[in-house]
Amino acid sequence: QVQPVESGGGLVQPGESLRLSCTAPGFTSNNCGMNWHRRPAGKQREWVSTISRDGTTQYTASVKDRFTISRDGGTDTVYLQMDALKPEDSAMYFCKAFCPGGSGGRYREYWGQGTQVTVSS
Repeated sequence: QVQPVESGGGLVQPGESLRLSCTAPGFTSNNCGMNWHRRPAGKQREWVSTISRDGTTQYTASVKDRFTISRDGGTDTVYLQMDALKPEDSAMYFCKAFCPGGSGGRYREYWGQGTQVTVSS
């Protein structure tokens, strides 16, 4: 079982940067991909970014060119570098590992507990 743990959230001012980390032992050896999602206060959770097993990356339009997802296979960690942060980026950020081998050909999914990002002056 892969259990992601997020870290790196905090309070920053608009325009500043943060780097979130998601450490998930077994992520690499289980050939998993990883998503970042976020849930702004009082709103629905939304997808932010994905890094697939082959290293392909994807971003939602609102963060493209500001956020960068990457991974370190040696430490089973996925990073989300967030630059030029805006107040609307404030949210609880979650990582979700998706790993092959689920029933019916589906992915097994493992969610972290989240880390809070607040962007405010």
